[in-house]
Amino acid sequence: MLRKRIGWLFCVVVIAVAPAQAQPGGDLEWRTYGGDLASTRYSPADQITADNFSDLELAWSLRTDNFGPEPEFNLQSTPLMVGGVLYSTVGSRRAVIAADAATGELLWMHRLDEGERGSAAPRRLSGRGLAYRDDGGAGQILYVTPGYQLLALSAATGQRIAGFGTDGIVDLKLNMDQDIDLVTGEVGLHAAPLVVGDTILIGAAHLPGSAPESMENVKGHVRGFDAATGERKWIFHTIPGGDEFGNDTWLNGSWRYTGNAGVWGQMTVDAELGIAYFATEMPTNDYYGGHRHGDNLFSDSLVAVDIETGERLWYYQFIHHDVWDWDLPCAPILVDITVDGREIKAIAQPSKQTWLYVFDRETGEPVWPIEERAVEASTVPGELLALTQPYPTRPPAYDRQGVGLDDLIDFTPELRAEAEQIVSNYRVGPIFTPPMVSVPEGPWGTLMLPSQAGGTNWPGGSLDPETGIIYLYTYTQVVSLGLINDPERSDMDFIRGRTSEVTARDAALTIDGIPIIKPPWGRITAIDLNRGEILWQVPHGATPDNIRNHPRLQGVEVPRTGRVGRIGTLNTKTLVIAGEGGMFTTPSGARGAMLRAYDKMTGSEVGEVYMPAPQTGSPMTYVLDGVQYLVVAVSGSGESGQLLAYRLPPE
Repeated sequence: MLRKRIGWLFCVVVIAVAPAQAQPGGDLEWRTYGGDLASTRYSPADQITADNFSDLELAWSLRTDNFGPEPEFNLQSTPLMVGGVLYSTVGSRRAVIAADAATGELLWMHRLDEGERGSAAPRRLSGRGLAYRDDGGAGQILYVTPGYQLLALSAATGQRIAGFGTDGIVDLKLNMDQDIDLVTGEVGLHAAPLVVGDTILIGAAHLPGSAPESMENVKGHVRGFDAATGERKWIFHTIPGGDEFGNDTWLNGSWRYTGNAGVWGQMTVDAELGIAYFATEMPTNDYYGGHRHGDNLFSDSLVAVDIETGERLWYYQFIHHDVWDWDLPCAPILVDITVDGREIKAIAQPSKQTWLYVFDRETGEPVWPIEERAVEASTVPGELLALTQPYPTRPPAYDRQGVGLDDLIDFTPELRAEAEQIVSNYRVGPIFTPPMVSVPEGPWGTLMLPSQAGGTNWPGGSLDPETGIIYLYTYTQVVSLGLINDPERSDMDFIRGRTSEVTARDAALTIDGIPIIKPPWGRITAIDLNRGEILWQVPHGATPDNIRNHPRLQGVEVPRTGRVGRIGTLNTKTLVIAGEGGMFTTPSGARGAMLRAYDKMTGSEVGEVYMPAPQTGSPMTYVLDGVQYLVVAVSGSGESGQLLAYRLPPE
């Protein structure tokens, strides 16, 4: 049946190119986290090209160590640039700063010390960014603190706006249609708010849920707030109440106590249609659903609502009764495409499963058929999985799904034999093979690929609106899903774990540090959404040092493996740009990572720039006073956060 109804290490890098002359039209800003409300992460800027990308050099830097009680090593922010000013969240307390976008000079800083509430927050550190609103005056900066409070600041001064909420603050733990402890209540947000017109959209996030202490938790409802006053305009119950549509998908009253099902990633808006789109996470307990039988709407769903009222217009559920933690991690992307001669206002949702789900964004109808296919039942006591799951027919999966012997490394016969021996201790199978109870004699768990982190994770993808091609980074990493009963840790019947008779060394899914799954372990894929086909796919990132120099691989021709990370892509007029994850010895002999550029039509690598640490946030770009800047968050061991600016050598 079609489930659809109508109705931790960091710094930030900035790169600048001095062109021969400014682009037509003057400055180009970056006003929202995703570059625009459609979440395309695209800019028409064309001064940085294949010919000059590798010539970029450091122009200025701004360290962020002092924007918190201790340095932070996990900056995930994508800064904004409006009116020549760069705005970003930074530091271990999630301060907000404004800097001169041309020089990096600090203009102002705002901090809020939340005390115990901040220390108890489930989503701490600097977060992923903030929002800007043109209010007809100085402008507003909107962001969510670690303690889950929404602040409105003057973009000009960084001072709180007195008329917003209470002295510039809205307590997001209030007016959420449930009782939440204001200090310890487990709800927060890493994502940036999204503001459109007079409405601010706010999601909710929680702690990772592999071993929750209780089957009860805070519900991650989505809300819209008035941008001028901070008053709540509407709320969408992601876990429906007793008299609401979808409540019958929560059996035995499980909707009463089950939590989570929030929106921890970014949201997207079609302002012309007046529709907001958000993708939800799974309910409480990522791997065991025995306390929440049923399909569990609106978890693991793409939901379209009216921006002004929050009224549900349509939805689609990607996983029924999720027990794989394959929730939706990132913003859906709006794209206008032509399929078989038919023009479609579409929306494309990347996923951890590495399927790209594509719908008509006005109606919610899939652009290509999505088939409900039978899946394996669970053997875990008390578990009751859905009989079928949705399988998109087009585009094809853009990374590997499921685990079989053909997925194992075969660099040498000896390594292949050892990989097969490791796998013999586990259950393997196609995508949607369920978790299992871990037992000493084996299997110790179910091998899952993609892992619970993806595939695609929170950075999402980028789109070239001129061609309808979407670009997605994924990484390929296998994990084991075993369940145990542990009453001392949780009141749930099962949580994720491994039988105590098996050591971590024995359970490792590597051989002397070599992953048992074939590379590439990180890749970028280009998908033509007009045809629903993969255009190209390339390994992203140099082969790690431990693989290049591994004694068991000496004399073996190892292909470029790509690198694991949380990597977002950026599209410009001619390029796809993304930094690497992880540290390695770069071609110059220095430790760090490279920022790489690819021809967006062929995938050919056309340039690289040294960074002192890996990319940990998604890149952005802007043009100011005839100079194009490229900004990306990076970090690495021993490299605390900073904003780095690069440019071509002055002429």
